[in-house]
Amino acid sequence: MFDVSQVRKDFPILEEKIYDKPLVYLDNGATTQRPLTVIDKMTEYYLRYNSNVHRGVHYLSNKCTDANEEAREIVRKFINAAFTEEIIFTRGTTESINLVAHSFGEAFINEGDEIIVTEMEHHANIVPWQMLCDRKKAVLKVVPFNDKGELDMEVFGKLLNERVKLVGVAYVSNVLGTVNPVKQIIDAAHARRAYVLVDGAQAIQHIPVDVQGLDCDFFAFSGHKIYGPTGIGVLYGKKSLLEQMPPWQGGGEMIKEVRFEKTTYNELPFKFEAGTPDFIGVIGLGEALEYVNRIGLDGIARYEHELLGYAMEQIRRIPGIILYGEAAEKSSVISFGIEGIHPFDLGTLLDKMGIAVRTGQLCAEPVMQHYGVTAMARASIAMYNTREEIDVFCAGLKKIEQIFKM
Repeated sequence: MFDVSQVRKDFPILEEKIYDKPLVYLDNGATTQRPLTVIDKMTEYYLRYNSNVHRGVHYLSNKCTDANEEAREIVRKFINAAFTEEIIFTRGTTESINLVAHSFGEAFINEGDEIIVTEMEHHANIVPWQMLCDRKKAVLKVVPFNDKGELDMEVFGKLLNERVKLVGVAYVSNVLGTVNPVKQIIDAAHARRAYVLVDGAQAIQHIPVDVQGLDCDFFAFSGHKIYGPTGIGVLYGKKSLLEQMPPWQGGGEMIKEVRFEKTTYNELPFKFEAGTPDFIGVIGLGEALEYVNRIGLDGIARYEHELLGYAMEQIRRIPGIILYGEAAEKSSVISFGIEGIHPFDLGTLLDKMGIAVRTGQLCAEPVMQHYGVTAMARASIAMYNTREEIDVFCAGLKKIEQIFKM
């Protein structure tokens, strides 16, 4: 059984007071908090074993190397990849997508080819493809969504043709919370011999991920979205594809032999991991995934789904509330506004009540343009949030609405 009270004990920051109010942290879509076990693991390695990986023959280097590669195996199991060589460590989802845009783009994209993204993508899954299209004279196509926040799959089907080489899609929208039909998208793309990259940044902490079951070609996520450290992320890629893709950065580790006449490159995954990695961050990520495994992602998903349902029910009762994204399949994100109140004012006043939410364009300007707004407020739920916190949040919104109505 999932016990939120026990989970909360692992996160000391949740006991903090903000302006003498108990912290209600609802900015988990931006970054989650870290449990003590992750902090302790990283501290242990900094204090006792810190040494560069893959290069030394001494005890400390071997200790860190072993822990680094154990973490790679933890990631492999967590997303059910077939091979550890398919797990590449990056700085985060953004770098993972840029790696694919550069390396896959170099090997597979030619003038006149087409790339499909959706209207609800994070900027990190739009801009790298725009840059690739500019370099290669390819064409970027966009799948729209309706006002509920659901993709227009009929349009997607019409956009698919023999010129499409890649589809980039968010598993879960960071603004709308929509859980997209990625398996359907992948199957349809593969039927047209196109490849698919799934942005899993907002899914990995909420939904069990099976990359072999999905049959996606690439999957990207960030450690700090799933209770791990910042500055570390993962790119999963099918081995057969990664082997055909050239490195995108040069330096140490990614080489086999260096001669002025010619350099040969290392095997996977090291071909894509130039330079000294954030090996302590990798170890922290491995511990974060083990922590989630110990609690159980299925139980987490059920709890968060119930909490989201409760939150949506309560927030709809607030006078003047505007909700963005009410898809039938929705994860732990609520983007909203209140009539006549600027989202920045909402965020600032909630902060004075100890409630942390996100405001702004949420790195998704096309979504703002779809709804004709310049900004939104966003509350995003994690496994350590509670019904009591949702009540405090909704009471705060009601108080703000009443203040502005005076």
